[in-house]
Amino acid sequence: MFLGIAILTAGLGVFIYRHFTRPVTLTIAAGSIDGEGVRVVSAVASRLASSKSPVRLKVVDAGSASGAAEALSSGKADLAIVRSDVGDLSNARAVALITHLVVLLIAPVGSPVKDVADLKNRTLGVVGGSVNRHIVELLSKEFELGPRMQTKDLQADQVRQAIQSKQVHAVLAVIPISDRYIAAVRSFAPNDGKRNPTLIAIDSAEAIAASAKTFESYELPKGTLRGTPAVPDEDLTTLRIPVHLVARKELDNDTVSALAKAIIESRRDLAGEFPLVSQITGPDTDSAANIPVHPGAKLFFEGEEKTIFDKYGDQFFYATLVLGSLTSALAAVWKFLVGDSQPPGRRLVDHVDEIAARIRTAHTEGELEDIESEIDVLLRSEFDGLDSRQALLNLSAARLERLIRLQSDKLNARMRSTEPATG
Repeated sequence: MFLGIAILTAGLGVFIYRHFTRPVTLTIAAGSIDGEGVRVVSAVASRLASSKSPVRLKVVDAGSASGAAEALSSGKADLAIVRSDVGDLSNARAVALITHLVVLLIAPVGSPVKDVADLKNRTLGVVGGSVNRHIVELLSKEFELGPRMQTKDLQADQVRQAIQSKQVHAVLAVIPISDRYIAAVRSFAPNDGKRNPTLIAIDSAEAIAASAKTFESYELPKGTLRGTPAVPDEDLTTLRIPVHLVARKELDNDTVSALAKAIIESRRDLAGEFPLVSQITGPDTDSAANIPVHPGAKLFFEGEEKTIFDKYGDQFFYATLVLGSLTSALAAVWKFLVGDSQPPGRRLVDHVDEIAARIRTAHTEGELEDIESEIDVLLRSEFDGLDSRQALLNLSAARLERLIRLQSDKLNARMRSTEPATG
């Protein structure tokens, strides 16, 4: 019985250990125009696997930001890299802020476009096509461009040819601010040796951001596109769009907290190969944020993660009580099965009446000493298998010791009474 219980307990312990240490695999959808988003996420997934993170990622190429948002909302993915302005994000909860995409309006050298209003009766090339179409509509409404502005969807490798052939008068690109993407924008509209392309300010950015919560007003630093001469030649007002790693709101808090921690810890190792990773940070935890933060991510970024004892303290407490009760029950069963460890006739309680009679009839100190030695032998035997009879044993020993003292006092009194009187 005890062997079976031991095996069962050991097996249960192994099962619990494996259950709590087994990594959780989540599906993450990502997509971008140039495929860089998928490459970055794949690098993060490889890093989590190599570091034996409790959370692993299975990467799905959704083709675009809108495809990633669709995969999340349809339940095909647990996580997604999404733009705050694209797709249905009602079921999304922010885990981390990946980067910001900045809206750049670029007028090539020789273009008559100097501000947004100049796009009337002109053609605007839109890099990324449909995914950025709503930005064009927003600008058209804000600056009352109406149908007089024409648009042309372009892929990144088509932009330079479209400018050179004068198919477009300006280009709209939405990019993160990093060396790789800045270099790509420079190649769209190179200088002519004397003049540089112009970045057009979106002066109403703050008003647009106030009405469209998915955008933020942003001051692009002087010299971002080119340092000498500086392009832009002063800080430029424009729009930017947050890009988040989001999770389904039903996803377990502990899992999301572990994921956020693993991703933040992976930044240092991946930033050399993927500089964009260094921009990953915590999401906005304000209750009014456009994409609400996931409770698990909030616990991590605010330093309120629970320890295993915080999470399972009650379970540990009740398990201890159950284990204690089970141990007592097993001890009782064992005692019932094996019986009394002392053979008949070797227990002190079996000799109490006999020893008490001998003490009362003792006539010399030597007889009492012999009885006391016999009691010591019986006590040592009892101590070898001391169990629930301890209270009875203590009472029996105390009684015999009291009888010895009484009889000794009687003998001493008798001896004093028989001593001859001294003159």
